[in-house]
This record gives sequence, structure tokens and C-alpha cells, in this order.
Amino acid sequence: MSAIELKNAPTEGIRAFPLVPETNQEIDLIDLLGTLYAAKKTIIISTLSAALAGLVFSFMLPQKWSSQAVVTPPEASQLIELRRAMVELTVLDVATNVDAEHVYLNFLKDFDSQALREEYLANSDYVKQLVSAENADDKVKLHRAIQETSAKFKAVNNADPKLANATSWSSWSLSFIGPNAEESRDVLDGYIRFITQRVNQDTVQNLRYAVELKRSVEKDKLQLDKINLENQHKVNIQRLGYSLEVANAAGIKKPVYSNGQAVKDDPDYSVALGADGLAEKLKIESSLKDVSELNASVQNREYYLTKLAQVKVNDVDFQPFRYQMTPSLPLRKEGPGKSAIIVLTALVGLMGACGFVLLRNIVSGRKRKLEVV
Repeated sequence: MSAIELKNAPTEGIRAFPLVPETNQEIDLIDLLGTLYAAKKTIIISTLSAALAGLVFSFMLPQKWSSQAVVTPPEASQLIELRRAMVELTVLDVATNVDAEHVYLNFLKDFDSQALREEYLANSDYVKQLVSAENADDKVKLHRAIQETSAKFKAVNNADPKLANATSWSSWSLSFIGPNAEESRDVLDGYIRFITQRVNQDTVQNLRYAVELKRSVEKDKLQLDKINLENQHKVNIQRLGYSLEVANAAGIKKPVYSNGQAVKDDPDYSVALGADGLAEKLKIESSLKDVSELNASVQNREYYLTKLAQVKVNDVDFQPFRYQMTPSLPLRKEGPGKSAIIVLTALVGLMGACGFVLLRNIVSGRKRKLEVV
């Protein structure tokens, strides 16, 4: 068997193409910092420009100053005038259903009324200042300004358990956001006064309605009772006439108990008085022109109706709430301050400038490699 000799052939020519050089995937932080430092002027200028733009933007933002008041249900000192006006109504048993809780809830309801907000703002100098003189007659712009302003009123229940500062007693925070501190306080205070006056008017008007309804009911009931008395009076006269006829037919002239007689009286037509007594009673009953003259209950009710007619509920000035804090003068604006806006815009400018410099460095390095190849 012949032996096959294997010769070691050179391996240089096996690879027809060069091997791909290994790439380094590590990030050189020092190189990146050097790149950023080399472009420090660009980064500084961009950061300062962004901070300056933030400063300008902070001055362009609308000013928001929030005035706040805290109210609770009224107490005796706030309702003393109302209670004085209701003394006579209480004596006359007029149901008013007016108490501290009632007027307090009416105040909160009216404060949150969109219609009342627009009514107040339509006549306020604040909205007139917002609308320029040439647009004062433009109803569309005026209505838009009123609606935008009315949305700045807020009423928040402090008893909400979700709030961190919730209290065990009922209180509400009323607020208004305006372009400056003084106007915010004045608008909120003026609106609270406007709603207070409206609650006063509504409460007094409700009292007047209650008196009017009570008087009408009592008048109609008294009229019905008088008709009942008249009908009963007519029936009594007719019964007396029949009893007189029966007594005459029976020959009973004198009262039966005067001469010792024992007569079983008729339950329908009594003859116990005798013909003479029945005739006299019939004469007296027939002579009565007003049956109510002999009825004490009717007389008392007529006097009661007269007193109701004399009741006059005058306008009263009372406060349907108690201040825990009067409308405050805001000491600082709502929303982010100028410093926060400047810092944020400067950070955005810094990050944008750094990103731009690094991207430019990558693009330029890529171009150099392509030129070498």
C-alpha cells in the first residue's frame, strides 16, 4: 500500500478578503467631556439665550393673584335682625322654615350660580376695564369676558375628607383669581356682598309669601266655617219650627219639667220647652243676622286674621354666614415663579446645546472616516 504524503501548504492565500477589524464599543467619557469643553462658548451662549427667553416668557405670562375667604354657618349675632323680624310671625304661627342652615345653604348655592356671577360682572367696573373702550358695545366680546371672568370664582368645601387640611366643622373657602392683588380682593369682596344682598332679599320675600299664604288659608277656612254655621243655623230654625208644630199638636204649652210631667222627648223634634218656649227660641234664632256673633271660636279666628293682615315684613340686613377669614390680600402669585421658569428654560437650553455639540462631533467624525476610505 502506497503512502500518501500530506504536505503543509501555505495558508497566507486562503483568505481572499481582509478580516473586519474589531470595533471598540466603549464610550470614552473623557473624550465626550473634552468635546463639550471645546465647544464651551456655544453651550454657554445657548444656555444664556434660553434663560433670557425664559425671563421674557415669565414676564409675558398672565398674572394670577388669588384672594380667598373662609365662611362658616351664621350664628346668633349674624341673624339677630332676621330673628327680630320673625318674632311676630312666630307668635302668629306662620311657618317660615327659615333658620341658620337654610340661609347658609342659600348663600353657597347663590355664590356658585353662573347666572348671578354674570349678573354681577355685567355691572362691575372690573369687566368694563377688561374690555377696551372701542369694544364696549360689542356684546359678543363683553359676554366672552364675563364668562372667562366668572370661571375664576371658586367655592371649595373644606370638610372634604380627601383634603389634607379638612376640618371637623363645616366651612367653605371662597376665592377669586385676578390680574393683581387689590383687584382680586375687591372683586371677591364685592361679589360676596352682592350675594349677601340677594339672599337677604330672597329670605324677606319668602317670609312675605309665607304670611300671604297663611292669610289666604285662614281666610278660606274661616269662610267655610261661617258657611257651616249658617247652614247649621238654618237647620236649627227649621227644626224649631217643626218642634213648635209638634208641641202645639200635643197640647204642651209650658215646659214639661215645670209641672212635674214626665214626657219622653223626641230626639228629632224636642218639645221639652213647650210651645211657648219653642216659639220664643224660634223668635230669637230667627232674629240673628250674623251667627258668628255667638261663636267664640269664630270671633277669635277673625281677630287672628285681622292680625295677619296687619303683619308687615320690612327689609332686614343680616349676614347669612360667619367669616373665619375675610377676603384676603394675596401676598404672592399663583403658578410657577420667574426663578423657576428661568431655571427650567436654562436647563432645557443646556441639554439642547450639549446634544447639538455631541451630534455635530459625531457627524464630523463620520465624514472624516469616509474621506479616508
